[in-house]
Amino acid sequence: MADTSGGHEGIRYDHGGDEFVYAEVSTAMSLPAHFTALAITRRLAEEAIPGVEEICPSNASYMVRVDPDRLHPRDLVRELQRIESEVGDRASADPSFTIDTRIVDVPIMLNDPWTHEVLMKFRDRHQDPDGTDLDYGARINGYDTTEAFIDALAGSPYLVTMMGFVPGLPWCFQLVPRDRQVEVPKYIRPRTETPERAFGFGGAFAVIYPVKGAGGYQLFGSAPAPIFDAAQEQPDFAENDSVVFFRHGDVINFRRVDEAGYDEVREQVAARQWRYRTSPVEFSPSRFLADPDGTNAAMLEGLYS
Repeated sequence: MADTSGGHEGIRYDHGGDEFVYAEVSTAMSLPAHFTALAITRRLAEEAIPGVEEICPSNASYMVRVDPDRLHPRDLVRELQRIESEVGDRASADPSFTIDTRIVDVPIMLNDPWTHEVLMKFRDRHQDPDGTDLDYGARINGYDTTEAFIDALAGSPYLVTMMGFVPGLPWCFQLVPRDRQVEVPKYIRPRTETPERAFGFGGAFAVIYPVKGAGGYQLFGSAPAPIFDAAQEQPDFAENDSVVFFRHGDVINFRRVDEAGYDEVREQVAARQWRYRTSPVEFSPSRFLADPDGTNAAMLEGLYS
C-alpha cells in the first residue's frame, strides 16, 4: 500500500492583507496533503459561505479570497478549521470522496534534439556541467541508465495539482508511491532560454512550458502539441473557448513518441486539426492509495480502449 501519511500535523493559516487567507497543509508535497487541500476547498465551495469570493487549491496548500465587508478573514479561518476537523486528513481514506475529472493522452518526445541543444548552452549553470539533464536526473535518482530513468518518467500518469506561474502551465505530480517519486533540483542559476512546449522537471513536479522564456527546471524532452493557444486556432481551444488546455485535477499520461511520431503531431497542429485524446475518469484518492498501479492501469485502459 502506498504511503498515506502525508507528513503533516495540522494546517497553518496565514492572512494576506484584508482579503486573503492562505492555508498550508504541509511544507512537503505529498498526494495525501494535496487530497486534504482538495477536500477542504471542495467542501468550502459546496457550503457557499457568503463573502467567499475565490477558492484556489494548490499542491499542498490553498488560498481563499473574501470580501472583507461581508466576511472577516478571522471568521473564515474559524470556518476552515471546522471543515478541516470534519474532512481534513480523512480525505485520503474516505471512499465517498471522489473527483470527476478526465485523463488526457499527451505525446512527449524524451531526449529530443531541440531541448538538448538549448540545455547544452547552459552547462555553466548546471550541477553536472559535463553531462545532460537526463544523465543528472538518472544518477541522483539511483537509475543505472538514462533509458531506465526515461522509462520511470513515462511509466505512470500524473495528476495536475496546480496551474500557474505562467498561463496554462500544469504542475504535475506523478501517481506513484512516495518511494518511486522522481525528484530533481532546479538549475543552480536559471536559464535565459527555454523552448516552447519543453518538458521539464523540478522538485517532484513535471511541467510543460506553455511558451518560450526563462526557466530553471531540468529539461528532459518536448511536447509536439500546444498547451497554450492565444488565438484559439486549434479545435480543442476553440470549442472550450479557452487559451489554455489543462485544468486543475486533470490526469495526464505522457505517452512516449519518437521523432516520426513527434513530426506527425506537428503536421496536425500546422493543419489546425490536432485534438487531444481524453476520457472521463472518476478518480478516488482512497482507491488510488490502496492500489496505485491497479488504479493507473484501469484509467489507461479507459483512455486507450
